[in-house]
Amino acid sequence: MAGGRARPGALLALLALRALGAAAHPQCLDFRPPFRPPQPLRFCAQYSAFGCCTPEQDAALARRFGALAARVDAAEWAACAGYALDLLCQECSPYAAHLYDAEDPSTPLRTVPGLCEDYCLDMWQTCRGLFRHLSPDRELWALEGNRAKFCRYLSLDDTDYCFPRLLVNENLNSNLGRVVADAKGCLQLCLEEVANGLRNPVAMVHARDGTHRFFVAEQVGLVWAYLPDRSRLEKPFLNVSRAVLTSPWEGDERGFLGIAFHPSFRHNGKLYVYYSVGFGFDEWIRISEFRVSEDDMNTVDHSSERIILEIEEPASNHNGGQLLFGDDGFLYIFTGDGGMAGDPFGKFGNAQNKSALLGKVLRIDVDRNERGPLYRIPRDNPFVDDPAARPEVYALGVRNMWRCSFDRGDPATGAGRGRLFCGDVGQNKFEEVDLVERGRNYGWRAREGYECYDRKLCANASLDDVLPIFAYPHKLGKSVTGGYVYRGCEYPNLNGLYIFGDFMSGRLMSLRENLETGQWRYSEICMGRGQTCEFPGLINNYYPHIISFAEDEAGELYFMSTGVPSAAAARGVVYKVIDPSRRAPPGKCRTQPAQVKARSRLIRFVPKEKFIRRAESTPRPTARAPTQAPRRSRPTAAPPPAPTPRPARPTRRPGGRRGGGRRRGRPGTADPAPSNGAVRLVRPAGLSPGRGRVEVFAGGRWGTVCDDAWDIKAAAVVCRQLGFAHAVRATKRAEFGEGRSLPILLDDVRCAGSERNLLECTHAGVGTHNCGHQEDAGVVCSHEDPDL
Repeated sequence: MAGGRARPGALLALLALRALGAAAHPQCLDFRPPFRPPQPLRFCAQYSAFGCCTPEQDAALARRFGALAARVDAAEWAACAGYALDLLCQECSPYAAHLYDAEDPSTPLRTVPGLCEDYCLDMWQTCRGLFRHLSPDRELWALEGNRAKFCRYLSLDDTDYCFPRLLVNENLNSNLGRVVADAKGCLQLCLEEVANGLRNPVAMVHARDGTHRFFVAEQVGLVWAYLPDRSRLEKPFLNVSRAVLTSPWEGDERGFLGIAFHPSFRHNGKLYVYYSVGFGFDEWIRISEFRVSEDDMNTVDHSSERIILEIEEPASNHNGGQLLFGDDGFLYIFTGDGGMAGDPFGKFGNAQNKSALLGKVLRIDVDRNERGPLYRIPRDNPFVDDPAARPEVYALGVRNMWRCSFDRGDPATGAGRGRLFCGDVGQNKFEEVDLVERGRNYGWRAREGYECYDRKLCANASLDDVLPIFAYPHKLGKSVTGGYVYRGCEYPNLNGLYIFGDFMSGRLMSLRENLETGQWRYSEICMGRGQTCEFPGLINNYYPHIISFAEDEAGELYFMSTGVPSAAAARGVVYKVIDPSRRAPPGKCRTQPAQVKARSRLIRFVPKEKFIRRAESTPRPTARAPTQAPRRSRPTAAPPPAPTPRPARPTRRPGGRRGGGRRRGRPGTADPAPSNGAVRLVRPAGLSPGRGRVEVFAGGRWGTVCDDAWDIKAAAVVCRQLGFAHAVRATKRAEFGEGRSLPILLDDVRCAGSERNLLECTHAGVGTHNCGHQEDAGVVCSHEDPDL
């Protein structure tokens, strides 16, 4: 920067790029977390380690800098080039959204980052003319002669975030870019709602076929197919509800419990399911094979069912339910111990009896089964040569493993690939997480967690059982739900973190392995405090009964929970786990799903859950006591804690405001003008809220919208802006009156339904129309789903 003055203290403290301070909220101008650029930045080099610019964006800023130099007088440029570099590069700051007062996407961006007063006063002294080249804001130009008003206009309400003070703010820069932990060490993550209205969603799987569809199974025996855009096919992918044994009682453990697609599904169309069946007083579990329909890739051929294996269940609980295919191509089946309490079956219980299939991990070969046996025994199964054992047994000593997963392995090195993690539900004292290995004994009923349960069995020297990698007492939760080791692309900080939960307490938990010692470090997961989750589309709360976890085809992590643990209650939601502290560089995780031909009608996904503004981390949700025994019940366990009322939810997502609000217009104005694209509904007296004539704010004025091309997708955009979850109807022909006192601002509006406002939809142009007010458009919005 030859001839340029030294930048006054702006970049003396480079960012200590580690983890996020408690009060910090890094956010880019695309309203998403910052990232590590894939290669060093050449222009805004101070943000090479962590920030908001890709090399392409950095190059574009360099070009703007060059164009600015060509327009500014050489003498002025010699004095002001350093300031220009400072200001342009704040688009790359990890706090760009704060600097440009743009945490809320419904408000327009500032044209210049928010400046600290001393920096602004200094810059005004010699370089105020630079702003005419940096900003098109004529209101700012008009204040150029008044230093105090000029710098007040450029200030931020929250002075912690003004430039350059934020560069040396310890709270903002301490450990920037790592997962947030609160004062108690609770990791603060966020969620994104993916699907809702489900009846006890017990599993979510993908087909590994390149389509990036995901399939969600309900306990009643229905499996739904979802496309990558989260729309659901109206026709179920699979419906075995007439065969499945379950009930509407809360906590009933029977039902449709597991599903797994064959590794070669794209070629052979095979999938496998695990469900409860019964006749009279007899109950058993069934493992069946199905094939996908030849005519519709989104529907199973129900006539293709072949029963692979059935196991009698002596009681109605501890039914297991997990199905997985390993890298070896074999099908792993996880059964419960048969139920009741304490595994009372036989001399040592089912779990320690190698001749019983209950209380085990089974491994079978279902390939090449079109002729001959429906399954074969892998040659290296551990007990194939033991005449007293069932050859299907892969591991024993299992009480009721509820949700298991194979580790995909580190994306770069492959370390950890193939490890099998399981959550095994305990009896009276402990829940545990196990690493399952071939031929090993996991201790039940001799041991529960790390402690003896049956002391006589526990003292048997031949037991040779494996201790869990982690166990927790019932004061933390009473029914573990196993999860996954995160190996996705989008959130690098989560790589290697095993995330799991508890069905009864609603806790989300995590384990991370110390690679030197092999020990696992526990951290609880909380929903982000304060502004941590204040990103568009994210939420910081969930329903308490955590039923299952899942990965999508790209390896991103999800979990399913419900507010009412009944197979008859449509209160289940699928959530995606989000790390708000750091994301992958834009474009790195892009997928190209294979085309899906949908024959069934698509039901567009509409999120219902809301962000809740809280000062502290969201505590774990508290489960209310069910009317029947909880899932994977323990008759001797203590009852769950008394219910805690859920906080009221706002009807719309709050904006990201701090202090006394935003300065958009002249300093001191009390009521700033609406943002471009804002909408309001005008309705005749007596009509309920949520319906009315649509009026839009554009170009500094309010006006109406013509109904040419007006449809439900445009109505959905308006309803979502106004805080309603559902658009019921798009109205035409001035159904809610004519807005004759206003101009017609939009005509020929065509929306995809995902736009943030009507101005983002295609239209004839603001103020361009060929219609009259007798065609004014309107909407009917609702907080309730009209289809339910």
